Amino acid sequence: MSEDHRPLDAATEAFLAHRNLLFTVAYEMLGSAVDAEDVLQETWLRWAGVELATVRDRRAYLVRITTRQALGHLRTLGRRKETYVGPWLPEPLLTAPDVAEDVELADHLSMAMMLVLETLTPVERAVFVLREVFGFGYDEISRSVGKSVAAVHQIAHRARSHVAARRPRGAVSQAATRAALEAFQRAVETGDMQSLLDLLAPDVVALSDGGGIRQATPRPTVGAESVARLLAAGVAVWGPAATLAQAQVNGHPALIVRVDGVIDLVVALRIDDGLVTGIYSVRNPEKLTRMERETMVSR
Repeated sequence: MSEDHRPLDAATEAFLAHRNLLFTVAYEMLGSAVDAEDVLQETWLRWAGVELATVRDRRAYLVRITTRQALGHLRTLGRRKETYVGPWLPEPLLTAPDVAEDVELADHLSMAMMLVLETLTPVERAVFVLREVFGFGYDEISRSVGKSVAAVHQIAHRARSHVAARRPRGAVSQAATRAALEAFQRAVETGDMQSLLDLLAPDVVALSDGGGIRQATPRPTVGAESVARLLAAGVAVWGPAATLAQAQVNGHPALIVRVDGVIDLVVALRIDDGLVTGIYSVRNPEKLTRMERETMVSR
């Protein structure tokens, strides 16, 4: 048998079988695909040294390694954010259409929810993600985060309450999101201020992440009129070289803005009670590297 067609060893086969899950766990915890990939590399190095005969549940064991590595990265990432220029937004992912069919996963992957998760402590985030997104039992979560089962119960309750108070107020269907996005796109492309104002909630917040590399608003823009003026100014800067196209980003419809064919901006919306309450614009080119190809995520 040629070297290129040798059968995979058991460790490699198990890792590859769960790779998409492990990436999704790490990304949900970190909000950064680059750091999630680093976590997977570290997970593989540790997994390769494990005696498989001692592992009863390979999926759970791999997730345990990934969680521990992600917790370390989460603390490092927190220090990086302290010196980040302007608002920090999660790295957007171009996702396959079938991700939207898993409503719960798509909900937790949304930019709005990812920002809510940013308000949790590292351990709270790990517990919430493992329990609420991936359905792991408290015993397994306790082994993953190094806390007692009783402590994990308390952390999970605290994290759920925290998230519930901040998450989007009601589930919004894909169809409703798409309709709002199409109306938003038309209003932006035509510069129709009244249509924009009709779509925006009075307390809408717009965040723009340029990372100090691309021009972006350094602070959140709040209020329908201020946000509408900001959007109109952006269109004027892009000029006729810009094109707006819809795509599936983090499991939800979003806009990709290209200037002279190059991705310049990804825009995701948060919708509450039929109005746009959040606009998340990622312009930092270091966060747009995964927007030309689909990223596989799974539970």
